[in-house]
Amino acid sequence: MVFSSVFFLFFYLPVVLIIYYITPLKWRNAVLLVFNLIFYAWGEPVYIVIMFASIAIDYTHGMLVEKCKARGNDKGARWAVASSVFFNLALLFFFKYWDFIAGSLRSVGIGFMPTLGLSLPIGISFYTFQTMSYTIDVYRGDARAQRNIVNFGTFVTLFPQLIAGPIIKYKDLDDQIDHRTYHVEQFASGVQVFVVGLAKKVLLANNLGMLWDAYKAMPVEQLTTAGAWLGLLAFAFQIYFDFSGYSDMAVGLGRMLGFEFMRNFNYPYISKSLTEFWRRWHISLGSWFREYLYIPLGGNRVSKPRLFFNLIVVWAATGIWHGASWNFLLWGLFFAAMLILEKGFLLQYLRKTPAAVQHIYTLFFLMISWALFAVEDFSRMGAWLAAMFGFAGGGLADAAAGYYLRSYLPMLIIAVVASTPLSARLWDRLPEKPMKVILPVLLLGGLVLSTAYLVDATYNPFLYFRF
Repeated sequence: MVFSSVFFLFFYLPVVLIIYYITPLKWRNAVLLVFNLIFYAWGEPVYIVIMFASIAIDYTHGMLVEKCKARGNDKGARWAVASSVFFNLALLFFFKYWDFIAGSLRSVGIGFMPTLGLSLPIGISFYTFQTMSYTIDVYRGDARAQRNIVNFGTFVTLFPQLIAGPIIKYKDLDDQIDHRTYHVEQFASGVQVFVVGLAKKVLLANNLGMLWDAYKAMPVEQLTTAGAWLGLLAFAFQIYFDFSGYSDMAVGLGRMLGFEFMRNFNYPYISKSLTEFWRRWHISLGSWFREYLYIPLGGNRVSKPRLFFNLIVVWAATGIWHGASWNFLLWGLFFAAMLILEKGFLLQYLRKTPAAVQHIYTLFFLMISWALFAVEDFSRMGAWLAAMFGFAGGGLADAAAGYYLRSYLPMLIIAVVASTPLSARLWDRLPEKPMKVILPVLLLGGLVLSTAYLVDATYNPFLYFRF
């Protein structure tokens, strides 16, 4: 089940909200847990068993860690944390990376690992990271062990952010799981954020995704330099509005249910360096890797060689987290190399240049990174990168590039504006009275237009579901 579907918008969500709010406060987590499990099982009923196992393992390990710590048995607590982390990583490895490693080994003549052909459980990369951080936080004393398994299960399966984030650390939601407040302003704010996210996804990401798909399906020998850049520009906006739209919808749904989730995107395309970009893009993932991998490795309080090693480890992990494919590892290592250059010497020179130069530098290397990310086949990736730099089989431009540019230019202009804080700043300058009239009209218009697209469209992917 996806948020951007007519069934979810006009049946599942209203039913959840009505039953949730007529339920007495002490039973709301139990009701929400049931709806969470229905939401997850809707697409993959078989894998609900994994969800139950994840809840049971991490719930018991959290209490075991706290019990060992209370008795002064730090070694036992560390073993409990280690076994919890091992379980979660083993789960992720088995479903996400087993066939990838087996296929890679077989390609070099090593065939002891059979390929299993198992489908990837939706959201496994997100919920395993969430539950893994729980026992670590309990060990560190950053969170209390949750003694109510219903409340813990509600955290693990919370449907607004279950299958594509943002990645919520238990310590950030601990108090809200047990006790949360409800007020009309919070609910109204949630509706507003949700509709904005829905419009991002349906009106921008889906439409620009069709332009990217047209170029992705094109034979590389027909690709032009202009087409390579135009296609990747469409992908850059598609993945941003797809994932930030989903994150907005998750935050909005959370507020409707009384929760506050962290912001996951902060206008990343206005960044003036790649370092800044990664402070603004997928903030919850960056925060997770920084807290649970980068800092334990020593962070930046180490020698320069060790700092660079830490960056390589973190970015290799970030890359492979996104998918079981060599191009994702290459994508992660590309950012590791660029961030090493920036931290080593480049940033100090870059900051002395005009802001426009800094923006152009950042966007140029981001476009190269999206080519590594979006094109999984290495031979095709090489041809695509060559086309970007003028070595295209189809030449510099063709009639198709001109046609697509003319057709999608209004959408691209809207995407450019929507990916900056400009519209938000203009909105904040409106007088309060006109704003109260205009806002409901815009939200209703966005909902109606998005619904019309959903009723008519067959193209409605969520890119981050596959991660």
